[in-house]
Amino acid sequence: MMISPLLLIISALALPRAYSFQSTNLYSRQTAPFFKMKSDKSSYSLGSAPRNDDVDVVLSKSPHPYCDLPGDPSLILNTNVDLGSDKPEILKKLSALVASSLGKPESYVAISITDKTSMCFGGSEDPLALGCLYSIGSINVENNGKVQNGVTDALAPYGIQANRIYINFFDVPRPNVGWNRATFGG
Repeated sequence: MMISPLLLIISALALPRAYSFQSTNLYSRQTAPFFKMKSDKSSYSLGSAPRNDDVDVVLSKSPHPYCDLPGDPSLILNTNVDLGSDKPEILKKLSALVASSLGKPESYVAISITDKTSMCFGGSEDPLALGCLYSIGSINVENNGKVQNGVTDALAPYGIQANRIYINFFDVPRPNVGWNRATFGG
């Protein structure tokens, strides 16, 4: 029976979140069970990927082969209001919020706030905030809502209304996050 590549990808997207796509170009020592798709796209099989195999896509339920670190969530927040001398406390509050909301150790959380910056939302320069949260995993509706609510609560005393706060959430692949002269991809 021949399985189309499109059906394979659609099926993979429906799998539980515990599975992840991994490329043997990045993880050449990966030997966990996987569903592999040969480079010629004509044959499919279940097995273990030896080093230098011609696997394009690997579905793996195993942890990352080189790194047990949970990732590095980063919140970058910009606002046009002056946070004044409260800024260090807000940084600490948001650090704890991101750690607890994403279930990650606070020692890996990075927060950056730029206040008093020129910004416009909906054609108005009324108080607003725009942010991006990057994380290796843990980006989902429930966690995103916790962060959105917590940031809104932290900024409310400065006159920023809930409907003037945008946060974009990004689930970043391990090879795309660098730290300590390497990436989390190996």
